[in-house]
Amino acid sequence: MGDATVTQPEGLEAALPPPVAVETGPGVLRRLRTPRRPRFWFEILLIAVSYWTYSLVRNAVPEQKAEALRNADWIWKTEHQLGIAVEESVNHAVNSVTWLIIGMNYYYATLHFVVTLGVLVWLYRRHPGRYAATRLVLFATTAVALVGYYLYPLAPPRLMNGGDFVDTVMVHQTWGSMASGDLKNMSNQYAAMPSMHIGWSVWCGLTIFALASVPWVRVLGLLYPALTLVVIVATANHFWLDAVGGVLCLAFGFAVARLWYGRLPYALPKRVPRRKPARSDQRSVAP
Repeated sequence: MGDATVTQPEGLEAALPPPVAVETGPGVLRRLRTPRRPRFWFEILLIAVSYWTYSLVRNAVPEQKAEALRNADWIWKTEHQLGIAVEESVNHAVNSVTWLIIGMNYYYATLHFVVTLGVLVWLYRRHPGRYAATRLVLFATTAVALVGYYLYPLAPPRLMNGGDFVDTVMVHQTWGSMASGDLKNMSNQYAAMPSMHIGWSVWCGLTIFALASVPWVRVLGLLYPALTLVVIVATANHFWLDAVGGVLCLAFGFAVARLWYGRLPYALPKRVPRRKPARSDQRSVAP
């Protein structure tokens, strides 16, 4: 008896699941570069391990106090030459308003983490197709910042020799800075360049502005990094040029994501379909 020929009605082929070869054909690299739904527990573990590693490496970088102070003097002189050396004036002006500077101390200590985690959660829930790529920007930004801490140790303005800056956490006895008071031995005080307060806050601001649908929320997204810039200067934790370093690191992060995914994160699909388990071809041939 001859082999039976199986025919399909017109239009049915498109409705059938693709053959196994199509689902398993792409290589590992292509699968990794394809946006897919994030997994909750994996993301929690990844973020926790990544931040622990970041803190460990950052604090393991030799403090190199003498070099950090020399670099701070050079930054301060350079800003004077550029006409932007107003950090000391801002620091003293804001410090004279007690309620304002105390609020900025707590802002510096908390929102850096709270807002960043909040944006990650929002991306996970509302933009799962863009989550991994946008997270990659943040991770690449932070990774290259570690290189900066190692290659260019820098003292913050409040620790400069001969400077007249006010360490606002010490003066007002507020909780918050890992580089002041009883917590200073837990953190490298000479890792001010680049500023990840700026790198992370600009990442948050751009993400909110690009993806939020409510106009006033988009405006808040832009205001957040601007206010963060004022806070890091007013509390004497950073120079203006530290902020420039943070933005350059963020640009590197976006470049990495663009090269990996072929598009900027915000241009990727908002949602991706759930992955289906591989299915074998169930069509049989009659004997």
